[in-house]
Amino acid sequence: MLDTFFRTHRYLIEHTQAPVQRALMNEIDWHHRLIGIKGSRGVGKTTFLLQYAKKHFGVNDYRCLYVNMNHFYFQGHTITSFAGEFVRAGGQVLLIDQVFKQPGWSHELRTIYDQYPTLKVVFTGSSVMRLKEENPELNGLVKSYNLRGFSFREYLNLKVGLQLRRYTLQEVLTNHEQLASEVTAKVNPFDHFPHYLHHGYYPFFLEKTNFSENLLKVMNMMIEVDILLIQQIELKYLSKIKKLFYLLATDSSCAPNVSTLATDVLTSRATVMNYIKYLSDARLINMLHHVGESFPKKPARLSLHNTNLMHVMMPGRVEEQQMMETFFQNALWGRHAVNIGDRHGIFVVDNRYRFRVLTDDLRRFSSDVIYAKSNILRGKHNMIPLWLFGFLY
Repeated sequence: MLDTFFRTHRYLIEHTQAPVQRALMNEIDWHHRLIGIKGSRGVGKTTFLLQYAKKHFGVNDYRCLYVNMNHFYFQGHTITSFAGEFVRAGGQVLLIDQVFKQPGWSHELRTIYDQYPTLKVVFTGSSVMRLKEENPELNGLVKSYNLRGFSFREYLNLKVGLQLRRYTLQEVLTNHEQLASEVTAKVNPFDHFPHYLHHGYYPFFLEKTNFSENLLKVMNMMIEVDILLIQQIELKYLSKIKKLFYLLATDSSCAPNVSTLATDVLTSRATVMNYIKYLSDARLINMLHHVGESFPKKPARLSLHNTNLMHVMMPGRVEEQQMMETFFQNALWGRHAVNIGDRHGIFVVDNRYRFRVLTDDLRRFSSDVIYAKSNILRGKHNMIPLWLFGFLY
């Protein structure tokens, strides 16, 4: 049976189209024996695994093998027995895609870790999975990473064929004038920024299909499979979660009214809050709290996770200010804590920096606020071009 999987592995490696290397590839400590890569649907987890195999092992090196838990073979065989067969054939690195599809997957990974010390396992899973909280037997063994959609930097490198490096937030804050000049000397970001906001976050924009229809399918799969399957929610509640998501996505108000939402969805306030958390874990929405607060406290503000989702959920009705704030939140999300400040329009980052996203000119500026402005190529002092925050990963 290994030969069948090797043939599939070889075919996928040969046909993997990954014209730009993801930033995460160089951030992972590949020496760990058990590595988990989480991410929402559509961000390129499968391609990432295949890109790793192609880069480190090539096409015909049988020491590395990619397998997908969608294969019906694993309905009659355990991952552990398969791993044992692979090790006996000289295998060293097993790449397991969609591991959560296999019942008892966490116990099997622990067994593999204990029984086959020469084997490295790299697995992907949904962003809804909570590896350490819900799978204590893997705690201390698995090194977990998050794969996100394309940053604006990655999108730009792909479209223009450049190798622009990523910047830390501290670099952007202290040296943004020089950094912006270095980038704009090679490319005009505004030639590509609107396209990125519309369709550049999810790598499948490269496919010759309708992007919006593709994204709609992915969004439905996030709810129908990832949330329902992993959280073990009965199918009859699917329509409630979808309706809640629609209400949240199309509501331009800041703080969600949980009581009103509970009435509209015909469920309890507690259930609404749980559903909001699941939608957040699926990377469909972002929850923003005041400084010092977190879930299960009601968020001070909700937004869609990225701007591509906005164009699908609100076609032709996307407000520029809301879109630019969503881009800002998404660019910092994952590496930095983003909270709502004490004044309207203020974001607090890492409990330290106060930001405001600008789409229009202001008459009065505050010296303690950093302004991320959407319509400038280069900034000055505490006025930073918004697009430059797309270089943080």
